Amino acid sequence: MIPSIPISRRFQTTYALYVGVFFLYLLLPLVVVILFSFNDSLFPSLPWKGATLDWYLGAREPRLGIFNDGELLGGVWTSIIVASATTLLSVGVALCNAFLFEREHFFGKNFLYVMMLVPLVIPGVILGVSILIFSSSVANQLDDLWGIEIEGLRPGLLLVVLGQFAFITTISTLVISARLRKFDQSLEEAALNLGASRFTAVATITLPYLKPAILGAAIVSFLMSFENFNTTLMLVGSDAPLTIAMFDRLKEGSTPVINAVSTLLMLFSGLLAAVSIFVQRPPTGKN
Repeated sequence: MIPSIPISRRFQTTYALYVGVFFLYLLLPLVVVILFSFNDSLFPSLPWKGATLDWYLGAREPRLGIFNDGELLGGVWTSIIVASATTLLSVGVALCNAFLFEREHFFGKNFLYVMMLVPLVIPGVILGVSILIFSSSVANQLDDLWGIEIEGLRPGLLLVVLGQFAFITTISTLVISARLRKFDQSLEEAALNLGASRFTAVATITLPYLKPAILGAAIVSFLMSFENFNTTLMLVGSDAPLTIAMFDRLKEGSTPVINAVSTLLMLFSGLLAAVSIFVQRPPTGKN
């Protein structure tokens, strides 16, 4: 809405009602998930049978809580390993990509930039299947021709990391590039004129300026990797990340422990999102 244009009270009321209904539509399913994680019932559904912490702290079946569920905790640890590896690879390559596309001029630059964006428009399932077929074909050829067996090309955590890295790197590149585009290169030139090397100028001036974007990209990469399902499902082996472990558990029959896991994931994602907003907030100085 434009402040300078007169707006009727009816329009203001309708607009406020629309915004309220929109956020209610977004938040109500999350609230329901949280509430049923405390429901004293073996099923995550009505009727409400009272409050309990069994789905968080329960130590025995059939009320085994998340903090005592070895399978789900193992999935959490596997997800942390995959997300950490994916984040390190994605942010490292994204930083190089940002300098390449923002600082350098070369033949085919626009084509490469478009190709970098392609994984964002490819469905995760298709991306996972493509990587799986390619890696399996290479592994089979190496085994048939030279008798070389490379387990890393078979379904497993390495392929999961590579599959997630394929599209998360693009997002990290866009985040870092957006901030690098605003950087005043005359600061680097001044450092070079004072005798600093190119590496020193970038390390002491440019990278500190990019630090909020790098941290923000790392947080986004970690969250996207931790919660990814489509690509991971196609590439996973015997070690299942949390999303796959939850999917397997749902196939056996849902219990409120899944709600408890979802509640903790929402809390964890919210905290990381808050940290991301905080680190990217511009510093405020005193007048």
